[in-house]
Amino acid sequence: MAMVTNNPSNKPVIVEKVLAPKPYDLLADQLREAILGGDIAEGDSLPPERELVEQTGLTRGSVREALKQLAAEGLVQTRPGRFGGNTVTLPGKDLVTNSLNQFVRGRRIPLRTLNETREVLEPALARLAASYRTEEDLERIKLLHQELVDAAANFQRFSKLNIKWHNAVAQASGNDLLSAVLEAISFGVAVSTTVDEYDSDETRLQVIRVHERIIQAIEDRDPDAAERHMRHHLGATHARATDVDTTNVPLSSDD
Repeated sequence: MAMVTNNPSNKPVIVEKVLAPKPYDLLADQLREAILGGDIAEGDSLPPERELVEQTGLTRGSVREALKQLAAEGLVQTRPGRFGGNTVTLPGKDLVTNSLNQFVRGRRIPLRTLNETREVLEPALARLAASYRTEEDLERIKLLHQELVDAAANFQRFSKLNIKWHNAVAQASGNDLLSAVLEAISFGVAVSTTVDEYDSDETRLQVIRVHERIIQAIEDRDPDAAERHMRHHLGATHARATDVDTTNVPLSSDD
């Protein structure tokens, strides 16, 4: 480290100020590593606060603050009351999706970037769905598609069902990480299919037809066809949405 001499006493400084971590951060770190490392299994109960105070030598307030951190991270579920306690949990898909959604919204990620992400993800997800889908997955995809067909006369409902259908294909891939990413941006990219030029019977008929080809490929367990049809579908969608204003992109179903 370079010596610094611009200090009031004109004495050379060879070390920087050391900031000691807060005790509850240290306890949270230890418990987090134990949980993520598998030393404490999901569903296990942590020791009561009183025991943690005795074991660590920390105050009750510090122990509670550490547990509060873990609860915010989805690693601990706290049940108040006489028969309550702190049970170990593991982060679920919803936590990943919500975090990514907040990133996209907070950073105001433009529609072009969302569509590019979708074009990379969805063909791969369709391919995986054709390889790994279950009968239950296929049934859900078909049911949503039928709802989509039935809603062809209602543009807004058709668009919302279209999002659900694409997410169902993603879920059928069996890849929770990739499907969580798609779900996090799905309401954002919905703007590309709710512009006026999509509000036509012919456009919705084209969507229904290409969905049917993708469904058939997934049912036939034909990864190449599923990927090809999805790539063509999204390429056409993206091309038609390039002129859409991206300054106010809705990123949740309530926006």
